[in-house]
Amino acid sequence: MSTSFGNRVFGDAMSRRTLVGLGVFAVLSLLAPYLLPILSDIGVPWIAPSFQRKLLATSFIFAIFATAFNLLYGYTGLLSFGHAMFVAVAGYTVAKVVQRVAPALGFGDMFGGLATFVTWFVALVLATLLATLLAIGIGFLAVRLEEIYFALITLSFSMAIWVIANQDILGSLLEAVGYGSGVFTNGSDGLTFVMGDINLFGWEFTLVDIVNPIAYYYLALIVFALAMYGMWRIVNSPFGATCKAIRENPQRAEALGINVTRHQWMTFIISGAFSGLAGAVLIPLLSNVNPQYAYWTFSAQPVLMTIIGGAYAFTGPLVGAFAYEYLRWFISQFAILEAYWQFSFGVLLLIVVLFFPNGVHGGLSKLSAWIQERR
Repeated sequence: MSTSFGNRVFGDAMSRRTLVGLGVFAVLSLLAPYLLPILSDIGVPWIAPSFQRKLLATSFIFAIFATAFNLLYGYTGLLSFGHAMFVAVAGYTVAKVVQRVAPALGFGDMFGGLATFVTWFVALVLATLLATLLAIGIGFLAVRLEEIYFALITLSFSMAIWVIANQDILGSLLEAVGYGSGVFTNGSDGLTFVMGDINLFGWEFTLVDIVNPIAYYYLALIVFALAMYGMWRIVNSPFGATCKAIRENPQRAEALGINVTRHQWMTFIISGAFSGLAGAVLIPLLSNVNPQYAYWTFSAQPVLMTIIGGAYAFTGPLVGAFAYEYLRWFISQFAILEAYWQFSFGVLLLIVVLFFPNGVHGGLSKLSAWIQERR
């Protein structure tokens, strides 16, 4: 594939329309918590401001998760069915920091009213670090396999972590050596925690309000913006161009002197790190982490989001994440559809696969090109 063709088909050229679109998206994201009550007051159906804020924050987080997955799939050609393991490991790390580490180190006495924020930030860093270390070890073994075998080994590792969490094997091992009470992951019930209040120069608010998480919405938005910018820089770097070459023809890339296995390993590590970051932001919003976040069905979510949005455009998984979350929410508004939501969602997914080869992003691009042609 020539460079110009690759840039034309798979690249995200920062054209004027793209910049305008990103600007509008940024403004709407910042104003969304204040626009939702207005829409609710004027009678727009199904708008519940507090719930919509949580749904928006969740969509931002899953956009990070899906884009991180697509670094491996869309840009390197490796399909992982085990990315949920990074979210689970990050989630349990956050829970342990909040429940054990922060109280043991006395964050409340050290940081006063900012203790909750410092706890969240430390948990975020440690969770991302542990997810990265996990990606280093598993990726070293996984990238030596290809195609379906790569997908299966990632699925196997994720399910192994699910078993460890579900049966609380770590708790049993710690109890056997005389440390702890035998509870570490708390089995299928998982770990529940609530982030406390923040006192910022006399301004008191709850970091994660389960009913109306407006403060955490903006934190999620900031992490989303930084993470997406970081991944955009990666895919538009020489490293990203090398990954695309490996995706298109690994044999030719190797013939050109590219260490294919090493680049795939590096991509796996980066993808795992950003997936762990997504998990570290998601779990405090939900206030609970349990083994389901390591199960294979959770690993399928970024796959579906990427397919819906489009794997061959950087913003495809972002579009897919919002489409997935809001389609799921839309289905829940109708009792008959909710009763058979898997079937309803499957029909919608089938329509996307049949009529939008590069997902919703590709369909929107075709529509834009058609409008320009008609003009």
